[in-house]
Amino acid sequence: MSGVMRFILAFLTLTLGFGATFEAAQARHLKRVLIFGDSLTSGFNLPEEASFPEALRRRLAQRGRGDALIMNSSRAGDTTDVGVDRIPLAFSGGADVVIVELGGNDMLGDADPGAVYRNLQTIVHHSKRVGARVILTGMVSLPKRDPSYKRRFDAVYPTLAAREGVAYYPFFLDGVFGNPGRMLSDGEHPNAAGSDYIAARMAPMVARELDAVDRRDHGRYGYAGR
Repeated sequence: MSGVMRFILAFLTLTLGFGATFEAAQARHLKRVLIFGDSLTSGFNLPEEASFPEALRRRLAQRGRGDALIMNSSRAGDTTDVGVDRIPLAFSGGADVVIVELGGNDMLGDADPGAVYRNLQTIVHHSKRVGARVILTGMVSLPKRDPSYKRRFDAVYPTLAAREGVAYYPFFLDGVFGNPGRMLSDGEHPNAAGSDYIAARMAPMVARELDAVDRRDHGRYGYAGR
């Protein structure tokens, strides 16, 4: 092999190796936002680009957080107990920030608010164990035959958020539920406009949690990861 050919091969090897290293570094710097929910965040009956996860990705990019990797582990119909069962799969890709959006299906099925609390607490505790910051999104009960049910269910989310010291978004469908322009025709799920509305309101909170992850990583490794 001539000297010129050896030089070309060496150059290509170096270039390809640098490219792989650069891509690996970029992947390490991505901040993983795990959405762990039900049909409200799964993009129910919406094209992917109109779903809440995609809307949140766009809204975060507008705020300079294009490094956020949105991982959607939401599944229509899930209750909090099913969510607990899904923890190993949901967290298989890791997470830096976890948005917990579960409980609506429990409420519709008259599940015991105490059990809902314990299930959500299990998810929050696991999130913390893997080093993720948590945003708990609240749900409120529809009026029930037993007036005490709504009081007990509605108290689950603010109580848990306060005790666990996690970020709290009081009602996921605030400003959307009951607004025909932001709901699908079923009156239960956000449409594209509703998903974007929620994402726009939640993006500042998610960005703050990502900033907190940056500060943590800066202290741990000496760089901000951005």
